[in-house]
Amino acid sequence: MKSAVFYAIPIFLLLIAIELIIGYWQKKKLYSLKDTIANLSIGIGNQAIGVCTAFLLVGFYIGIYENFSLFPEVFQPSIWAAVLCLVLHDFLYYWAHRWSHEWNFLWAAHVVHHQSEEYNLSVALRQSWFHNLIAFFVFLPIPLLGFEPTMFFGMAAIITLYQFWIHTKAIQKMPRWFEFIFNSPSHHRVHHAVDPKYIDKNHAAMFILWDRIFGTFKEEEEEPTYGITTPLKSWNPTWANLHYWIDMVKLARQTPKWSDKFRVFFARPGWRPEELGGQQLPPPVDKENYKKFDTHVDNPMQLYAIIQFFVALIGLVIFMDNFSRIGNLSASYHWIFLTCIILTLMIVGAILENKRWAIIVEYIRLGLVLFSLNSFYYFWFIDWFSIMIGVSLGLAVLSIIYFTVSWRSWNSLQKT
Repeated sequence: MKSAVFYAIPIFLLLIAIELIIGYWQKKKLYSLKDTIANLSIGIGNQAIGVCTAFLLVGFYIGIYENFSLFPEVFQPSIWAAVLCLVLHDFLYYWAHRWSHEWNFLWAAHVVHHQSEEYNLSVALRQSWFHNLIAFFVFLPIPLLGFEPTMFFGMAAIITLYQFWIHTKAIQKMPRWFEFIFNSPSHHRVHHAVDPKYIDKNHAAMFILWDRIFGTFKEEEEEPTYGITTPLKSWNPTWANLHYWIDMVKLARQTPKWSDKFRVFFARPGWRPEELGGQQLPPPVDKENYKKFDTHVDNPMQLYAIIQFFVALIGLVIFMDNFSRIGNLSASYHWIFLTCIILTLMIVGAILENKRWAIIVEYIRLGLVLFSLNSFYYFWFIDWFSIMIGVSLGLAVLSIIYFTVSWRSWNSLQKT
């Protein structure tokens, strides 16, 4: 099932390019190459996993609507019902978002979106791989009341797309009336800040009025510092999605009391039992000495990572475009292709971090891609199979040679 994001991918990439040009024209560095690749890699993983799990959420919401809806005759599709659904969805989103900053098990998924130390349109696409599966319960009132699933998912798409443009530093302020009612780049920059006075503020998706009403609004003052209080220091999209879960499990194992072991997953982020130091407050930001995470990568290796990133992006588009059209495609192929995409993204992150395990995993990935694509092509498009296998083998050999030579050259330079 294709999401609204799938159809908007060309527009997103165009707007990112425009923001890059604006930054260059204004002589501002709005983007970091490695951070941007990490953001987009996480976004690719989000969409790839989402296309495999969307049927669970869609089926669940449809089941709730068909079997338990209270007033379906009242909320039949109409303009007023659509507007009401939009406002209700945005209201529930506010609480889902706010609770994702207040409950550890929700923050473990949502933290992914806040890890970037930059603030630009690519950050909007840095979305958790699991948050939708975990926070779905917050939106159950919508199908329960009787709003049709098509209306529900349509309004959800509008709210999702709205939030893309507010992830920018290129726009300073909107008109005062707009800033009072709607979420804006200025308001959302506050939300992504690690400065103590900004933390856990401005949770709104579309209407900033919810933050004003429920006491979580904060006006932007000086330039925020972006990221999370304990920086991720990694370009690996898989680690970005798993690290906080691992930290919570470690903390639960260290916690003496069984009641506190359970509480670890529902307490506020930063909470620790008294035996381990109690609640950890966010530290002040030393703006003068603050340094963003970065790594140095040899140009040939960086070029290889960029090429593989675009391979993953093209693979995502093909995967999403054909997921539901090829009705007889077995589930095993779905998961094999998903694994190929995720492995590719992991390799890209590992190369940008100079991880030694990347060379072994890259050989495994190339073998898996070669096998899965050619076996798929053999069973579905056998007419040109000999040409397909010849071309793919040639590309795989060239990739292995280039990657191996570049890797050895880079490692020899590091040792000297």
